[in-house]
Order: sequence, then C-alpha cells, then structure tokens
Amino acid sequence: MLVNSYNNLIDGGALNILLVVYQAIVAVVAVEICKMMTWVEYPSFSLTTARQWAPVNILFCLMLFTSMGALQHNAVPLVTVFKNITNIFITFGDYHFFGTKVETLVLVAFGVMLFGAVAAAWRDIHVAPLGFFWMLANCLATAGYVLYMKFATKHIKLSKFGMVFYNNLLCTFFLLPVAMTNGEMSRFLRSDALHTGDYFVKNFTAGFVGFFLNFASLNCVQQTGPTTYAIAGTVNKIPTIFVGYIVFEDAITLKSWVYIVISLVGGFIYSYAKIRAAKRHHKHTG
Repeated sequence: MLVNSYNNLIDGGALNILLVVYQAIVAVVAVEICKMMTWVEYPSFSLTTARQWAPVNILFCLMLFTSMGALQHNAVPLVTVFKNITNIFITFGDYHFFGTKVETLVLVAFGVMLFGAVAAAWRDIHVAPLGFFWMLANCLATAGYVLYMKFATKHIKLSKFGMVFYNNLLCTFFLLPVAMTNGEMSRFLRSDALHTGDYFVKNFTAGFVGFFLNFASLNCVQQTGPTTYAIAGTVNKIPTIFVGYIVFEDAITLKSWVYIVISLVGGFIYSYAKIRAAKRHHKHTG
C-alpha cells in the first residue's frame, strides 16, 4: 500500500526492491540499537552463521522475484488462488520434513479458503503458460522459504533478535546490488518528490513495523510450525483489506467480501481443529 501511494511520484517505475532494502536496513539498525542498550543479546557477526542463515534469504529473494513475475503475468485474484495452493505445499512439506500430523479438519480449512479465493477470482481465471510458470515458481519458492525458516529456527543456535539481525543484514546484502543494477537506486535519486521528510518518516515507520513483524514471524514458525504460519498468512489478508479501506480509501468490492467471509469460515475451522487436537493431546498426556 505504501508503494502504491508513491508510485505516481516516481520517475520511470516502481521501487519495490529498494523499499525492501530500506526496511531491512532500518530493522538492522533497530536491533543493533537494542543490543547497544543491553536490552537484547546475540553474538557478534560470524561468517559461519551467515552462511548457515543465507538459504533463508536466498529463498526469500526467489519468493520476492517470482511474486513480481507472477503479478506481472497474472491477475491479482488469480495470484491469490495460487497463494492458497501454496499453503497445501507447505502443509505437505511440514508433514514430510518435520513429521507434523495433519488433521482432517485442517485440510477442510484449506479447502474452504481455496474455494473462497476461487469464488472471488472466478471471472479472472485465465492462465497463460508464462504466467503459470511464474506462479508455480512462486509457490515452490514460498513453500521452500517457510519450511527452511522452520529448519533454521530449530538448528541454528541464535536468539530471535540474532535471527532478525542476520535475516535483514543478508537481505540487504543480496538485494541492494539488485536495486542498483535494475535502476531503482538511480530512479529514487532523480525522483525529487520522494526526497521529503514525509517519505522518510513513512518508510522508517514501515521498516520499524517490519522489524517487529520479522520477530513475530520467526517466533510463529518456531513455536507453531509452517502450517499455522501459512494459515495466518491467508487470514491476515482480511485486516489488510480493511486497513486499505480506512487509510487509502480502497473500495471493498463484492469479491473482497466473498473472500473475507469464506476465509473467516476457514480460519474458524482451522482454529477449532487445533483446539480439538490440543485437548486430545492433553487428555492422552495428562
């Protein structure tokens, strides 16, 4: 939303990757300030740890680039459909790699959400071969990113703040050269309308929120697992729609209402499945 609100001021194209870099730098600065104030602790930079964490960022970059390709060659509602299919990939990977048992109701919840996305996108379902390639690549990259993040949070000995530090530092390392090569840096420098305090404050705020979001995402994946992370990623589209309506006055269409209602139903089914599984586990162990 922040990107879209400034696109009309940019001379020659969007700054999607540069914005990610900017937010990553803000997150690195924020976590380093916390360390300097002795509020948090994590070891100094280690090349060995960076190499261990690097696959997370490589997969993140692949997810970012394939998402851009998918949006370029497909309608947004269709991309939403494939995002719900990605959840099924993640659930299968969670079972295959980590032995997470999949409840039948969990599969029902995913099916309901997928149905809601298809219903909302029904008139926009037409896929060209190139669009299908980018969408499938994005599904695989996203699933790989979430699943490897689970592996990394379990096996790399770092505090969550240390993970935030390496995640954003390596993100800057990988994406800044891309932003410079594809012309985003030069576009920013020649777009005088962006050289304002308002633009700086809003991007700094977005980066600061991203710092907490990164911390929350890492905790979510480690404490609950990739499947729950995937379902949360689907349901969080609902508050995003309402924020867009309140802040940017984006209209909530009938398609959006269909997606909201059916996604909420899927979310409730998933929550019920997890509560029921927790009660059953407590009964067997208690």
